[in-house]
Amino acid sequence: MTPPTPRTRGEELLLARISAAAGRAHLGRRLATYAAAAYRPHGRNGLFRAIRYLPALVRYGRSDAARAGAGARLDLYERGMTVAVKGRIHVVRYDTTAVFPRRTRPPHDASGPGATRTYTLIDVDRKRIVLQGRPGHGDAEAWEREIRRAVTHAQLPPALAALDSGERIDFGDIWLTSERIGSGETSMPWSQVRRIGRGEEPVVITIDGKRHRLGPMVSNIPNPFVFWAVVERLRADGRSDRP
Repeated sequence: MTPPTPRTRGEELLLARISAAAGRAHLGRRLATYAAAAYRPHGRNGLFRAIRYLPALVRYGRSDAARAGAGARLDLYERGMTVAVKGRIHVVRYDTTAVFPRRTRPPHDASGPGATRTYTLIDVDRKRIVLQGRPGHGDAEAWEREIRRAVTHAQLPPALAALDSGERIDFGDIWLTSERIGSGETSMPWSQVRRIGRGEEPVVITIDGKRHRLGPMVSNIPNPFVFWAVVERLRADGRSDRP
């Protein structure tokens, strides 16, 4: 059995900084470490949005055009993660972050499996960090799956609790209550919603055979995996109320 390669002095110092940052944010026990490509987007284009049921204001601006990411180290903990890239350590808490997954496909690979998946996350300092991965390449599928699971686990219960107490929760331009789904001043009761389409398009709701556009592109919805979990719960409740 080949013995593990000893860490360099630089690696030891980086690990100490990561552990200290995770400790200050109370992320709990380290669960896994992955390699990824990451970068900090520049500029503040786009409209900043808030997710109302979170205890902190989460803001998001659309990132610049995709670029080659630098090598990064991802350390996943019980309650969050750290991203070490270009000497800086970003700390992300699962209960307060906003995640914007996006799939991009190069022109020469329009129908193949080579799509690049990017995850824009908001760290505890309200800074954006973008992770990049390709299915079947390295650890991307593992850390993508864990981010979705952990954020849903942290944010779904308080979202449902807020709805049960009569509050409204916002996912970007779309808002939800226990009785209605809407965007801006337009809304409809859950009991009338027959279908909600998913995909990289505006959210489309079918009511009595008619399709209605609602809100932005799905890729602009913060934490879409939480959004769809809440929608399924509310749709089920709406169906149970139908005569």
